[in-house]
Amino acid sequence: MLTSKKRIILNNQAPHKRRATFLERLHIDGYLLVLLMVLAAANLFILYSASGKNMELVNRQATFFIIGTVIMLAIAQFDPRFMARWVLIPYIIGVILLIIVDINGHNAMGAQRWLKIPGLIRFQPSEFMKIVVPATIAWYISRHSLPASFKHVVVSLVLTGIPFLLVLRQPDLGTSLLILAAGAFVIFIAGLRWSWIISAIVAIIPIAYGMWHFIMHDYQKHRVLTFINPESDPLGKGWNIIQSKAAIGSGGFWGKGWLEGTQSHLDFLPESHTDFVFALIGEEFGLFGVILLLTIYLLIIARCLMIAINAQTLFGKLLAGGLSMTFFVYVFVNIGMVSGLLPVVGVPLPLMSYGGTSVVTLLSSFGILMAIQTHRQWTTSIR
Repeated sequence: MLTSKKRIILNNQAPHKRRATFLERLHIDGYLLVLLMVLAAANLFILYSASGKNMELVNRQATFFIIGTVIMLAIAQFDPRFMARWVLIPYIIGVILLIIVDINGHNAMGAQRWLKIPGLIRFQPSEFMKIVVPATIAWYISRHSLPASFKHVVVSLVLTGIPFLLVLRQPDLGTSLLILAAGAFVIFIAGLRWSWIISAIVAIIPIAYGMWHFIMHDYQKHRVLTFINPESDPLGKGWNIIQSKAAIGSGGFWGKGWLEGTQSHLDFLPESHTDFVFALIGEEFGLFGVILLLTIYLLIIARCLMIAINAQTLFGKLLAGGLSMTFFVYVFVNIGMVSGLLPVVGVPLPLMSYGGTSVVTLLSSFGILMAIQTHRQWTTSIR
C-alpha cells in the first residue's frame, strides 16, 4: 500500500494530461466551429447584398452550409488512422472523375469543369482534390522515414502532378495551382534539402516559360498582361480589376453601408457575389470590415496550425499543416487578385464567395482538422 508521500512523488512524475472537454468527446473543435459559423453568417449577410437581394441564392447558399456542416461533423468522427488507411481510394476515384470531366464534362462559361447528374446536382471534382491530394501525399510520406528521400519526393510530385495537369486541361488555372500548392506544402513540411529547394526555385523560370508558350490559353495570358497594366484595356480585360480597386478604394474606413455599394449594385463590378466579393466587402464595410474579416481568417489559420503542431501522428501533422497552408493560399490569392496585387486566376474567397462545391469541400477539410485534434489521447479524469 502506497504511503501519501509516495503517492505525491508518483503523481509528480506522471505526465500531465488534461480532461477532454464535452465538445472534444463529440469530436468537435469549439474554436474552429465558432469561427466557421461566424464566417457562414457573414457570408449569408453579405451575399444578400452582393446578389441584389436575391433570397433564392441566399437560401441555396444556406443549404450548402448546412450540408457542409453535417459532412464536416461526420468526417470529424473518423480516426485519422482510419483516413490514412483508406485515403488512396478517394484519390483514385478523384482522378477517374477528372478523366471523365475531360472526356464528357459539363461545359459552362467556356470551361469544362463540372460533372452533371441529371435531375440531381452539378459539381466540380477538382474541388475535392484540394483535400484528397495533400491527404494522399501525407499518407505516402508518413510511411517512410524523414526527411523524405529523392525517390519519395519524385513519387509525391507525380501523385500531385496527375490531378494538377488534368485540372489545368479543363482549363482551371486557379484550382490547378491550389492543388499543386497543397501537395507541395506537405512535401515541404516533411523536410527538404536546401539544394532541392534552390533547384526548384531555379526551375521555376523554364517551367514558367513552357507554361506560357505551350500550356496557357490566350485568355489566361491576357489576365497576366492585364495584371501588369490593366489600363491597357480598360473596357475589356482590365475592366474587372479596375472596377474592383475602385470599389475597395471608395469604401474608405467605415464603408458606404450594407446594400449601399454603387460599383456592385450598378453592375460596374462583375461577379460581385463570387470571385470579387472581397471588393464588395471593402466598398460597403470599408477598411474596418476588411480588417475584421482578415482577423477571423487569421484566427482560423492560427488554430489550424496549432492543430498541426499538436497532432500526435506524422500523418496528422503533415495533413493538418498542408490543409492549413492551402487555406492561407486560398485567402491570399483571392484578396491579392481582387486588390490588383496578383493576376486574376478565378479563385473564390473561402467561405465568403457563393458556391456549393467550394463550401462543402472547405468544411470537409475542417472536419479532417477537427478529427486530428479531437482524436488525440486525452485522459478521462485527472487525479
